[in-house]
Amino acid sequence: MRRPPATDTNRPRRSQAMTYHTPLMLIGGEWRTAASGRFIDVVDPCTEDVLGQVPAGGPDEVAEALAHARAALPVWRAVHGWERGKKLRRIAREMERRRDELARALSQEIGRPLSQAGGEVAIAIEQFDWFAGEAERLFGETIPSRQGGRLVTDLEPVGIVAAFTAWNFPINLLARKIAPALAAGCPIVCRPSEQTPATSTILIECCEAADLPPGVVQLLQGRAEDLSPALIAAPEVRKISLTGSTRVGRLVMAQAAQTVKRLSMELGGHAPVVVCESADAKAAAAACAAFKFRNAGQVCIAPNRFYVHERIAAAFTQRMVEEAEALRLGGAFDADTTMGPLTTRAQRDRVEALSEETRASGARLLTGGARPQGRNRGFFFEPTVFDEVPDDARIMREEPFGPLAPITTFTDLDDALARANSTPYGLAAYAFTRDQGEAQALSRGLKSGMVGLNTFAIAHAEAPFGGVDQSGMGREGGRQAILDYLDVKMTHFMPG
Repeated sequence: MRRPPATDTNRPRRSQAMTYHTPLMLIGGEWRTAASGRFIDVVDPCTEDVLGQVPAGGPDEVAEALAHARAALPVWRAVHGWERGKKLRRIAREMERRRDELARALSQEIGRPLSQAGGEVAIAIEQFDWFAGEAERLFGETIPSRQGGRLVTDLEPVGIVAAFTAWNFPINLLARKIAPALAAGCPIVCRPSEQTPATSTILIECCEAADLPPGVVQLLQGRAEDLSPALIAAPEVRKISLTGSTRVGRLVMAQAAQTVKRLSMELGGHAPVVVCESADAKAAAAACAAFKFRNAGQVCIAPNRFYVHERIAAAFTQRMVEEAEALRLGGAFDADTTMGPLTTRAQRDRVEALSEETRASGARLLTGGARPQGRNRGFFFEPTVFDEVPDDARIMREEPFGPLAPITTFTDLDDALARANSTPYGLAAYAFTRDQGEAQALSRGLKSGMVGLNTFAIAHAEAPFGGVDQSGMGREGGRQAILDYLDVKMTHFMPG
């Protein structure tokens, strides 16, 4: 299929490094490009070369996809939950078969080291296996009526779902939306980030391998502004699932209110870490550094603000610096790379500006703080550690979404909790302590949808994932997640 040249006059050179899976759209069971013939360049964050092009869909493709979803809804909702579960497990097995292919596409498009990409595939597979079981357990209940007869509840699919996902975890974010939607009996129309179209294409190919009815899972590719408004405005779309920024979440909420849609949204976070005096300072710092710099800090639940008891702050800070300086920046397919680049130029530039602003606020730069020397291409930025960071610095109030680690100290646990809870976000929070009383106080006191005590492992297929306040609403994962895709109908049966 011949691709027209991109319109960007500053287009980077085309990469010749390796094969790139062709991004396409899936509409009504047919793989295709955009009717307009327009394409968008996909840029390799490690080299700034063009990996390939993604078709730029628009309102015409949205209208077609919605027509197919309408036709698919009565077909898919009529499939028994046991059969839907079988389809979900087939998707999981196909993903296992194509695990290496998915991991390579992810590394190409976002720059994450290949050695770390397979883990995301494994986590996404778990979503389909978990929700296969949930599909088999969609039972209502029967309640004896005080007036006689029976009160019977049934769980019914909410309807067509529109899913919008970000680029930082392109496999798992889509899986968290597709799996519960299919389990509940809902057709789903997916609009992933235009930065990760090949990864998304392969994942939807895995869904197609389960022999789903046409229109049950569809993939639209292109820019958000060309696709999302029409999906959000469509009255037949009854549920929206979004992973994105709080700013975007506010816009989607306002638009969705016009047709009173169901919403679940994982929005911005700014996770605090409270490291108590009783904690093992060096072990805590090693764990914090490993998770902070994962995916170059581009993780919604990344630890972003470190409140360390003043008596162990020196040991904690020293170990954080050592761990940051031990990281090896490099290309996604270099065997010795332990941290890749930021995924986009805009994000690299934002992180660079925030680093400079943090220094200007009076914080002390301990390591990093610049683009790495000797790398003239790619969106790389050094893993960076600050201490003596004032509470009113922007980095303590806004999510950096990059490899910046600001450290400050505390003496009183109540003070630490108040400062940890001082932002409007509440997605994730963490703490390290060896005192059970402190652990209970931290669990109760941290205002967040998820809390990790002496661990950063808070994302599980079998447990609810999501935030409070301006970090969103609804849950992904666990038995709670599928409820966002279901309506509850009550019928009172009286003897005739």
